[in-house]
Amino acid sequence: MKSVIELKNISKTFRGKKAVDGVSFAIEKGTVTALLGPNGAGKTTAMSMMLGLLEPSEGSVNLLGGSPGDRDIRDRIGVMLQEVAVMDGLKAGELIDLFRSYYSRPADRDYLIGLSGLSPADLKRVAQKMSGGQKRSLGFALAMAGNPDVLFFDEPTVGLDTGARRRFWNEVRQLAKLGKTVLFSTHYLEEADSEADRILLFDQGKLAADGTPEEIKRALVKRSVSFLPETAENDCLKRAEGLLAVRPADKASVTESNGRIVVTAEDTDAVLRVLIESGLGIRDIRVDVGRLDAAFEQLTRNREANTLSETQEAI
Repeated sequence: MKSVIELKNISKTFRGKKAVDGVSFAIEKGTVTALLGPNGAGKTTAMSMMLGLLEPSEGSVNLLGGSPGDRDIRDRIGVMLQEVAVMDGLKAGELIDLFRSYYSRPADRDYLIGLSGLSPADLKRVAQKMSGGQKRSLGFALAMAGNPDVLFFDEPTVGLDTGARRRFWNEVRQLAKLGKTVLFSTHYLEEADSEADRILLFDQGKLAADGTPEEIKRALVKRSVSFLPETAENDCLKRAEGLLAVRPADKASVTESNGRIVVTAEDTDAVLRVLIESGLGIRDIRVDVGRLDAAFEQLTRNREANTLSETQEAI
């Protein structure tokens, strides 16, 4: 697939401190990519450089084959920032018309109204007086006003109810099928897990991980297989330990928790093969593939441990 966004060794320094430090990646057309990371990790700064709102201190950003600051490039992107600001005194329908007028190939007005989910009465309301969720939905329609090829969303579903959130992601998936490229940041990790094709995980200004949600979880969080023994619990625990020691399945560890035997390992498929082929009497097998929030916790623990180690070495 063709890359529509390409960052080459970009860094951004503020007051002697690097908010983004030597980051490189490329994003392909028609994909949905999530930028994740703790507060202050550098993801917002990276997005701002992709939008041309900030200039890199080092490195280069290529967007749709050109510079993010070029007028013809801006004509092909849509943006919804975390805080949706609306112009004083304008009604929702007037804002849609105004934003359409900014672009050389605006999206159909009725299509945008459908995206906003606003009723005819809502369209006649002053946008400032709308609820937070309504402003958010309106912001989505405004981001789509120019029929963009690339969309940037910063915390896109904050303030939306469950139904509106589901409609938003359904629409994003349809846009990706049409070849639109979507890049979003979010603190709702379950959304990144279920909606993103790829995750770029930032930490301390660097790219800490890059891959599909499954690849990220596999790299940072060990999976587990648990089961109930058909024989005496202690006997089953010892037999499982013996089997996995003789035929190691990716450095598996065996423990007992509330009557269940739990085997933690990076490769749960290998663990299952060993257990089933052995004929060990087990039932109620469960596989925990890990969660994205657990991956974040692991990343945070690793960072704190590294910081403590560096501090101790300095002392």
